[in-house]
Amino acid sequence: MTDLLTNCKRTQYSKEITPDLNGKEITIMGWIHEMRDLGGIIFVLLRDRDGLIQITAPSKKISPELFADIRKLKKESVLAVKGMVQESPKAPGGVEIIPLEFKLLNESKLPLPLDTTEKVRAEIDTRLDSRFLDLRKHSVSAIFKIKSRMLHSVRVFLEKNGFIEINTPKLVASATEGGTELFPITYFEREAFLGQSPQLYKQMMMASGFDQVYEIAPIFRAEEHDTMRHLNEAISIDLEASFCDHEDVMEILENLVSTAISDVSEHCKDELKTLNVDLKIPKTPFERIDYDDVVDMVNSQGVLLTHGEDLSRAAEKAMGQLMEGYYFITGWPTDIKPFYVMPNKDDPKKSCAFDLMYKDLEISSGAMRVHQHDLLVERMKKKGLNPDSFNRYLAAFEYGMPPHAGWGLGAERFTMCLTGVKNIRETVLFPRDRRRLTP
Repeated sequence: MTDLLTNCKRTQYSKEITPDLNGKEITIMGWIHEMRDLGGIIFVLLRDRDGLIQITAPSKKISPELFADIRKLKKESVLAVKGMVQESPKAPGGVEIIPLEFKLLNESKLPLPLDTTEKVRAEIDTRLDSRFLDLRKHSVSAIFKIKSRMLHSVRVFLEKNGFIEINTPKLVASATEGGTELFPITYFEREAFLGQSPQLYKQMMMASGFDQVYEIAPIFRAEEHDTMRHLNEAISIDLEASFCDHEDVMEILENLVSTAISDVSEHCKDELKTLNVDLKIPKTPFERIDYDDVVDMVNSQGVLLTHGEDLSRAAEKAMGQLMEGYYFITGWPTDIKPFYVMPNKDDPKKSCAFDLMYKDLEISSGAMRVHQHDLLVERMKKKGLNPDSFNRYLAAFEYGMPPHAGWGLGAERFTMCLTGVKNIRETVLFPRDRRRLTP
């Protein structure tokens, strides 16, 4: 029968139990990672959030009743173990625990849907179907500890630089950029949509006088992609700043990226080691490459890219062969950018837009925005949009909208850069893609 936590409190996590505690009594809690029964001695590897600790149960040092109860334990059952710390150079962390007593807090069902020791590899769908078990593996939890640290670093950086965090609606009446890549929902007696981006709300906030804002929140894209780089629900780190142009916000972005990488390098050493990642802190400023030059570079690799087209996957791969690390693509053709992107005043066919790339992966896009009402309406009409559908948004541009610029950075794609994983689903606790809506 399983026990409760009555009068039982954890004193340390596994990584806090060091040879300095030799001879001390501690209580640790976690899951049974592995067991080895050698007859006269039983070894139990207990796993918690931070690592593994060895429980060593010699029949000559503990009571026969306790020894018999330990022998009955099953993998992945939840335990609380009280015992004495003993130095042991061969054990993980250089210590082992000689048990005095234990509480079986919950017994696991066997067989397991997947092997948490990773001796037998599971396919991604099997792992995602039993994500709660998959996340017990340190190679998986390391990804999310790094992602957590990155998001913390982003917030600290932006707050230090005078940005105010906002929260914008995720239920919207119309598309952010037009198009059909929307998830419709029933909103009482009418149709609404899940938000593609906070873009329009960020811009409206520039008319409020908040000056510099950011948001970290979900976005929803009804794209029928089935690739290792796309999700239908993702976390976007969005920023908008008044009295700025695209060059200003590019500088903010590259400094944010560099700072986050430095922070992760400092605070996630164990996780990076687990993932076998040697994270290098990029130097700023990042290289800027004009779109016209990108076309020539891609074509030089034997991949056809016609001027005026967006980059195909083949074109991105071609750039990845030529470029290391982080770089900006600037000077995009105005015609392939959204209506709110500012055309270059010296050459209106080129826009004040940019993408931030990591090798062959786009992780951010941004631009200086159109802040003049009449030009914005003109741009909407040119894109085949009805300005009447955006009247609440457009109103913000009639009463003193300052020049402004901003960007959106994909949290999951940035996490891919930090962790080295190739499938974006690895960076989401419970991914939502074209085929997956559970768990």
